[in-house]
Amino acid sequence: MELEVRHLRVLCAIADTGSLHKAARQLGLAQPSLSTQLRRIERALGAQLFVRTQAGCRPTPLGLAVLSRARPLVAEFAAIVTETRAAAARAAGGFQLRIGATASRAIPGWLRLLRARPGPGPTLQMNVSGNALLAMVAAGRLDMAFVHEVEGSPLRIPPGVCLRVLVEREPQFVTLAADHPAAAQPELSLADLAGDRWMVDSTVDGEWDGLSRVLRAAGLNPEMLHGDYLTAYSLAATGEVVTVSQPTAHPRPDLAIRPLKGDPIGVRLLLAARTEAELDEAYPELEEAYWAVAREAPAYREWLKRADPRGARDGRALPARWATAAGPADALT
Repeated sequence: MELEVRHLRVLCAIADTGSLHKAARQLGLAQPSLSTQLRRIERALGAQLFVRTQAGCRPTPLGLAVLSRARPLVAEFAAIVTETRAAAARAAGGFQLRIGATASRAIPGWLRLLRARPGPGPTLQMNVSGNALLAMVAAGRLDMAFVHEVEGSPLRIPPGVCLRVLVEREPQFVTLAADHPAAAQPELSLADLAGDRWMVDSTVDGEWDGLSRVLRAAGLNPEMLHGDYLTAYSLAATGEVVTVSQPTAHPRPDLAIRPLKGDPIGVRLLLAARTEAELDEAYPELEEAYWAVAREAPAYREWLKRADPRGARDGRALPARWATAAGPADALT
């Protein structure tokens, strides 16, 4: 068996995810097929590259040495293929931007602005995992990805991927039933929710760990349930749970969206691509779309004005902790 680039991608995926199951999902393979490929690769090299345990897979010392050589080769090959295909598509007038994203209310507006350009409109692939999307950008399967990074749980940035920060720290709000006793307050503390159960989607990179850390730091140990956010909002509306929400979330009559005092939960919003030129192609539209939905979200709009009331009134940039590169405050008046 001769090693090929696809085999190196397999090794990188296993190392990055720490799990055969997660690596198989990332690569679009069945786990038994991935396990078979790994055994063949190890036989071809004559050594064990990963130690399998109940906790997952970790590279052996030899595996680390192989990975150190494999990663730049995989990234370079992906860049060659992608850049060649993109150049050919542009020359033929058929280039189609391939976008990946984690959930955001800015996405519809972003796509609408991009589709207003001449030529084919972009394609969109959604994924709860920012790490998976970044790996797809590095592998050339996406041109760019809009992802969020939970504070305290940094994303794995593959070699050859460039980042541009849309928002350095976006505060995360809490969503609860409109008739919840705490909903009468414009701003809540975590202590106001001490008797509530929380629901969070543990498949979203960093979200379970991030919320757990914040609750522990506040001296709270509530019951935490796993569930997707559509389910979480439905249960929150009936008072069964409270949940974390993006500040741009749409208001609903049966739900209250409130900021948390001290903004203990934050995420960083990032656009990723392989080159700065590719980032330049779509970042302005993303920025415009994001601040449009920020303006439409009453709780976030008021939070931004409180964060820098003079800036929001006079069009100056917000404090560096919250600002984008361009400064969004003028969009809030």
